[in-house]
Amino acid sequence: MSFQILEITALDGFKISGRKFSPAEVKGRIVVASATGVPQGFYQNFAQRAVSRGFEVITFDYRGIGESAPKSLRGFQVDYRDWARLDIAGVLQSQPDDLGIHLVGHSYGGHAFGILPDLSRVKSLHTFATGAGWHGWMPKSEQIRVKFLWNVIGPIITRSSGYLAWKRFGLGENLPLGIYRQWKYWCSFPNYWFDDPTAGLQMQSSFARVQVPITAFNAIDDKWATPASRDAFMRHYVNADLRLVDLNPSELQLKTIGHMGYFRRGSEVLWDRVFDDIESLKD
Repeated sequence: MSFQILEITALDGFKISGRKFSPAEVKGRIVVASATGVPQGFYQNFAQRAVSRGFEVITFDYRGIGESAPKSLRGFQVDYRDWARLDIAGVLQSQPDDLGIHLVGHSYGGHAFGILPDLSRVKSLHTFATGAGWHGWMPKSEQIRVKFLWNVIGPIITRSSGYLAWKRFGLGENLPLGIYRQWKYWCSFPNYWFDDPTAGLQMQSSFARVQVPITAFNAIDDKWATPASRDAFMRHYVNADLRLVDLNPSELQLKTIGHMGYFRRGSEVLWDRVFDDIESLKD
């Protein structure tokens, strides 16, 4: 599928790479906010389906990821929150204001919305696989695996590479050191960054600003972001019109969904629910 390559300026001037997928006639605009360590190309099938429904779609790579990464991540400084307050914010600011923007967030993308500096241009949020990240919300077998990744594999890799070089393990894009450390730290709390003694109150206040409709989809076979994990995080959108949806793969004629299947080919039934929701908001 053809797309336009974008160079988008984040709020601090950093250049990030994006793509625009456009239908002949645009009836709505969607920005996709990726999961941690997932490059924008992963969302191309979703974008193609959206275009067939008349939506223009913007995808992009956060700084340090995919096409927005430097030649080496060693020494590359970035705060995990910068992906939201600088990168996503820059993408939103770069778009025309003739149509409202509908944000679709995968995992971190659902975390990010509450800390955007300007919420005014976003008309709705749909999230997939957004949860608190704490191992205690996961099945026992996954808890063991995650603890091993955080406490054994992660420290070994970062000590030798200077960043989380886990692309070699098939776990996603390599991550800057600061992202890895903050992600690990906040995942140590049952309520993620809301339990952080230095940032929690500020986060709660920031999330309380959100008043747009939010629909949060989580699969019952998503080991990283179970429905319980989602509930622990999403409840902090205290003033939003919040709808929580549990997905059973068998009821959707899907073999599995997991943490990444929401955006894999074959999951069109999920995407159409998002497009239907957006269209209903216009009525």
